[in-house]
Amino acid sequence: MSDLASLAEILDRAAHERVATPQLTHARPELTVEDAYEIQRLSIDRRLQRGERRVGVKMGLTSRAKMQQVGVDQMAWGRLTDKMLIEEGGSLALANFVHPRIEPEIAFLMSAPLAGRVTMAQALAAVAAVAPAMEVIDSRYENFKFALADVIADNSSSSGFVVGSWNDPHQDISNLGVILEIDGEVVEVGSSAAILGHPLRSLVAAARMVSEGGERIEAGDIVLAGGITAAPTLAKGQSIRTTVQNLGSVSIRVDA
Repeated sequence: MSDLASLAEILDRAAHERVATPQLTHARPELTVEDAYEIQRLSIDRRLQRGERRVGVKMGLTSRAKMQQVGVDQMAWGRLTDKMLIEEGGSLALANFVHPRIEPEIAFLMSAPLAGRVTMAQALAAVAAVAPAMEVIDSRYENFKFALADVIADNSSSSGFVVGSWNDPHQDISNLGVILEIDGEVVEVGSSAAILGHPLRSLVAAARMVSEGGERIEAGDIVLAGGITAAPTLAKGQSIRTTVQNLGSVSIRVDA
């Protein structure tokens, strides 16, 4: 087994067994971003071999709030699988995660493949629908602390996601108000403009970055554009709802 494959196994085991692990860069400070994406690919491949199916990609660290919260200053991307999908209005069990947090998102449903350097107009032409969404992020590292290479290797902290009703993608989504509520109390307020000034810019970046990784966004894929606000920690018994102006709401609950 190669060195990178061994590191991928460490992260896969941490996610599978829900046990935090030390940052990879503590022992391997020389890890590059390229190494990290290869570790991510190898780790996700282990899940696919167990029967999971790739259903899309997620963009991470696309807002200043997220960069400040985790101390990283570059975008990253990760892969989504069908096992990560949570039914809208459904529930999640904290026992399936290490230390999960949740953040409001905008989701795109793709009608055509998208790859390489594209314009916002070309990106929009490949979108079938847009929806309010939430992502469960759950760093497998101790104390939710990591360097850029660490978080990329760890699938950019992506652990689960829930998508609301799909809407017409041709409406203006550049500056939609977003409210995140926990147990009926507003805990975060933001705007879709927090995603690189316009969520479509995140889709443009995703097309380029995924291509650089030797893949492409496929028709039927779901693309999460990135967290809009800081991500609060989840606790037992909570009811979580995100409402996005003009797009509607999406909700889940945490098992008690």
